[in-house]
Amino acid sequence: MRIGLFGGSFNPPHEGHRLVALQALKRLELDAVWILVSPGNPLKDHADLAPLADRVAIAREVMDHPRIRVTGFEAAHGFRYTYETLRFLKAAHPGVRFVWIMGADNLRQFDRWERWQEIARLMPIAIYVRPGSTRRAPFSKAATALARYRLDETDAPVLADCRAPAWVYLHGLMSSLSSSLIRGRRRQIRDKAAE
Repeated sequence: MRIGLFGGSFNPPHEGHRLVALQALKRLELDAVWILVSPGNPLKDHADLAPLADRVAIAREVMDHPRIRVTGFEAAHGFRYTYETLRFLKAAHPGVRFVWIMGADNLRQFDRWERWQEIARLMPIAIYVRPGSTRRAPFSKAATALARYRLDETDAPVLADCRAPAWVYLHGLMSSLSSSLIRGRRRQIRDKAAE
């Protein structure tokens, strides 16, 4: 089995997330993508964070694909950091070839993640292009540190078979949607309704 792990707050989940999951299935030739809805990103403010159960339920509606599975299992295990989650999944499923999937916006700050270098050594990583991050992300601190492990984009189908560290930067279809933009619009609507 070749499984992509796509984690995040998904606050809220949207069609842009679905686009990345579907592109990863196709471009990385994966059998499945698991959406890992986190209890909350330690690097982000949780003031507007919707309840986990709500984010999982909405993600299941948005993703709606037979090869995409949505879970909020990290909270049940008390995992706070991506490294803990990935280490657990790799140990629990030794026969699976996992790939960590993240947006280019996260690559820009990847060096701020807890044990980011160990994440890179745990499993291959697929970085998907995001509006506003296309030019800067490949030159971020983490991307520079991992530059010698970068595969050409044409090698994306073999990424799951590569020994970590290995990563690929995927260009392609992009969505202008973002969770922070959606939350901002909702706040504006609430504020106008309150006036």
